[in-house]
Amino acid sequence: MDDVRRTEVDGMQVTWRLIQHHTIAIMAVNHACDGRPVASFAPDHFPDLARARELFPELTNLWDAVRHEFWTELIPPQPQPESRSRRRSA
Repeated sequence: MDDVRRTEVDGMQVTWRLIQHHTIAIMAVNHACDGRPVASFAPDHFPDLARARELFPELTNLWDAVRHEFWTELIPPQPQPESRSRRRSA
């Protein structure tokens, strides 16, 4: 789980990756339509998700989407068991 990922929401795209101990490192934020930079960070200064929220609070929907992708990958959704009524009628 150490490869680069991209998440797009509300016309913005964030490039991020997972690093040691499942930390989200924000690498860059760009306008999705044309790639214009909003922010980019040096490898030794990648902010984690919490710090990115502090730096760019107006991008809450983007940070929420990154968090959702992170947790979905870390703990994939589990299949729902059949309901009891289905099992009885089968």
